[in-house]
Amino acid sequence: MDSADVKAASRRAGDHPALETAARVGYAVNGVLHIVIGAIALRLAFGSKGTSADQSGALGSMADNALGLVTLWVAVVAWLGLALWQVTEAITGTREASDRAKAVAKAVVYLVLSWSAFTFASGSDSSSKKQTTDFTASLMKQPAGQWLVAIVGLVVVGVGAYHVVKGWKKKFLADLESHPGEWIVKAGRFGYAAKGVALAIVGGLFVLAAVRHKPSEAKGLDGALHNLLGAPGGPVLLGIVAVGLIAFGVYCFGRARHADV
Repeated sequence: MDSADVKAASRRAGDHPALETAARVGYAVNGVLHIVIGAIALRLAFGSKGTSADQSGALGSMADNALGLVTLWVAVVAWLGLALWQVTEAITGTREASDRAKAVAKAVVYLVLSWSAFTFASGSDSSSKKQTTDFTASLMKQPAGQWLVAIVGLVVVGVGAYHVVKGWKKKFLADLESHPGEWIVKAGRFGYAAKGVALAIVGGLFVLAAVRHKPSEAKGLDGALHNLLGAPGGPVLLGIVAVGLIAFGVYCFGRARHADV
């Protein structure tokens, strides 16, 4: 089988109704995840403590009730389908090399999300904060480890900045096959900007961990939001970002319906 055959097979798989449906459901479940994280962050802004305002906190909250548990099992399949669809997008070669690279990166993200959802749905749990710290510690043990951690941080900051620009300039509309309506567009603009700010802070913590040579400084999204809470006017700033994450979740529902898949 040559490369043309692989691309043709990948294109047929990507266009299969079952995979397209899984991809759309995956976007919807992604919306649920961001809304739950945003709600946890909003409670944190109002002084509540306990649940981590990150992926593990959101998935753990969902696993605590029957409806959430069902949603988790749906997420396992849907995120896996979305990852496979991103792989077909990367293989077909119909887009620019940078777009194919982003498709591969997204596929990895959704595979990780699918595995995380499976972990919580099956009764186990895993701390995103601990995973981030362990990853940073392992990376820092490598040759030029501090530089590697700093580079990771700068890349994450860059991704955050890209999200802000993508939201402000409404570039996310290019991901859709039809206009989702003004309310979804507004939710997308606000949501992308808020998510970008949160990611930029996460990246900044990686850089700080590299500078101080302390892996514990890299705390993931929960640590980023807690740092934001500790800034001047922190509760207000965190509240804005929390509402923005919820808005991003709302946009994800719009993307599930209007996505170009």
